[in-house]
Amino acid sequence: MSKFRHILFTILTLGLTLLLSGCKAVMLDPKGIIAADEKQILITAVGLMLIVVIPVIILTFVIAWKYRASNTKAKYTPEWSHSTILEIVWWTIPCVIILILAVITWISSHQLDPYKPLDLKAKPVTIEVIALDWKWLFIYPDQHIATVNFVELPVNVPVRFLITADAPMNSFQIPQLAGQIYAMPGMQTKLNIMATATGDYAGMSANYSGVGFTYMNFIARVATQEDFNKWVKTAQKSSDKLGMEAYNKLAMPTRNNPPESFSAVADGLFNAIMMKYMMPGPAMKGMENKGMQDMHNKDYSSDRDYQSGYNKNNVPPTPVNN
Repeated sequence: MSKFRHILFTILTLGLTLLLSGCKAVMLDPKGIIAADEKQILITAVGLMLIVVIPVIILTFVIAWKYRASNTKAKYTPEWSHSTILEIVWWTIPCVIILILAVITWISSHQLDPYKPLDLKAKPVTIEVIALDWKWLFIYPDQHIATVNFVELPVNVPVRFLITADAPMNSFQIPQLAGQIYAMPGMQTKLNIMATATGDYAGMSANYSGVGFTYMNFIARVATQEDFNKWVKTAQKSSDKLGMEAYNKLAMPTRNNPPESFSAVADGLFNAIMMKYMMPGPAMKGMENKGMQDMHNKDYSSDRDYQSGYNKNNVPPTPVNN
């Protein structure tokens, strides 16, 4: 029996090691100033908590060994129930650690406020982000271009993301550059970051938003300023335009949307999408996603393709008329 348990323990250990080998600890490999500060806070917090955790683990084995039944030399005190010194020790240390963590949390929450502009002289690149079903739309208002499921940033230049949603509430995150921030219909959130190394980094949705949530990923490419300018000029030559008709089509639920770019964007698109959830009025004129309204007004109860998510062509099924 003992041999069997040893073999089982070995198999489980190797299995867990194999599974963990496929994990990428991107949080511990930051490529931006915000992510680097967040990593330092994580390491500091874990280190402080280990001040308690490690001694407790060690003492568990020490006490179990010292007071084992076969150790006749151990002092036997069945009436012992209290020690003022021990009470002071195991209450004071955790309280001090909690106080230190509270101070760190307070300071870092203000220093790393995602709404707070970075204290840098360079002019930030503004990118408007819209969470759709199930894709990400990025609008560069100063460059007059837009992209889907792909965003390019210049290295060592501050970037300001303005984030909203034209779909269920979502969460925008590029783990190696910064933490997550919510994307909500009718609201605008902000995220200020700066990448410090070129490369392609994984962007993701960190909030479940439906059947296509798993595929709501994008590439965040950090390039030199020269390469970024070249990419912008290439995107500006795209034959695709993001007018209202194109946007309404794009906003329809799809999965595995390939990256694409647009060379022109309807004026005020981001603000109009955000404001259409706030109140009826001029901002809504021409901005209603008629395709989405039609989908909500249809009866899907007898549509098997819709109930299963998508049809074979990976697009939303045609609704059944009432």
